[in-house]
Amino acid sequence: MNDAVLFHTEREGRVGVVTLNRGDNRNSMTPELLAAFHATIVKVSRSPELRCVVITGEGRCFSAGADFKSQVQVSGSAKALMPHEKSYGMYEPFLSVLDVEVPVIGALNGHAVGGGFGLASVCDLRIANETSKYGANFTRLGLHPGMALSYLMPRLIGVPRALELLLTGRLFLGDEAATMGWASSAVAGDEVLPVAMAMASQIAANAPVAVRMTKRTFYEGLNWQVRAAAHTEAFAQAVTVATSDFREGMTALLAKREPEFRGK
Repeated sequence: MNDAVLFHTEREGRVGVVTLNRGDNRNSMTPELLAAFHATIVKVSRSPELRCVVITGEGRCFSAGADFKSQVQVSGSAKALMPHEKSYGMYEPFLSVLDVEVPVIGALNGHAVGGGFGLASVCDLRIANETSKYGANFTRLGLHPGMALSYLMPRLIGVPRALELLLTGRLFLGDEAATMGWASSAVAGDEVLPVAMAMASQIAANAPVAVRMTKRTFYEGLNWQVRAAAHTEAFAQAVTVATSDFREGMTALLAKREPEFRGK
């Protein structure tokens, strides 16, 4: 198998492009994809020539989130992990985007759901596909949201709308994503990457020190504590993973039917 993530540098515009290339598996969060993604982001963070980064996906999905036919939570470790550590560990590779000092643009070529929606949400800017679906469907699966989405969403789109989306778990199209302000714009699928690259090139043409410092002070001013929020969420998610409702949610998802939750 090729590396789950490809990284190359567009040297003319000093824009790096990270592509999730497991389109055959909807770019889901398998251990292999997560490990390759983390390694790639480390390389990106250490690339002094880059002035902007674009993250996109291959195929119809940006990322469909956790692959529930694979290992749901990270378990491989030299020591036994507590349940909340397993929950947090699954999201940590995507959270590593927070370590990139230059602006990161999500070119959301297709659907982004669950953890994939979380990856899109930790990007600094987002260009959506107007006909693709986005959202945090955790409660529909019997799960508490993860990857700091209960922290990020009210800050990105406001409290009432964020709470509605988190509690209902409903998905929304790219057009609505742009209207609510979660995405900068929504365009036709084949225009997502070109529009994102044009924005990245415009950013990369600016003074690099000024851009990096603006990004830093912007988030410091917001008291941006995404990792701390993700860690707090991991405890709640670990509780819900142990419930029969979560097992019912997974069974219903794989059977493509509506779940019947019993509050246990």
